[in-house]
Amino acid sequence: MPHDGALALSLGGSFSLIAALAHLACIGIGPQAYRFMGAGERAARAAERGDRVLTLSTLGIAAVLALWALFAFSAAGLVVRLPLTRWVLLAVSAAYLARALAFPRLRSAFPGNSRTFWWVSSGVCLVAGALHAYGLARLWSSL
Repeated sequence: MPHDGALALSLGGSFSLIAALAHLACIGIGPQAYRFMGAGERAARAAERGDRVLTLSTLGIAAVLALWALFAFSAAGLVVRLPLTRWVLLAVSAAYLARALAFPRLRSAFPGNSRTFWWVSSGVCLVAGALHAYGLARLWSSL
């Protein structure tokens, strides 16, 4: 039977991986994907223009999320143990939870993002952060 900390980190890592793939889908599908994900008309228009900054930003976010997934999977024992896993996952947990709780302040900086985007993405960040934090707390001594 898997340890509940490993299960939590497996689920948290899966959230990160799915989010990374969603960002890649926006790049691959284009403006309609940015609109569907709630990124706003400004982002969709930038995608229509082939804006490289948007593409690189989206790709960067996807890469960070994929790396976060890799560290969670490492701590869960699904892939090779990575160095500094404990500290990276502490930062990941903090980043997810901060993003979830800061959305009222962040919203004004990104007025084009839909209300649905803010509630859904903040909820996902809250769950992902809680899973990472719980899993890390349960496995701390073994990392």
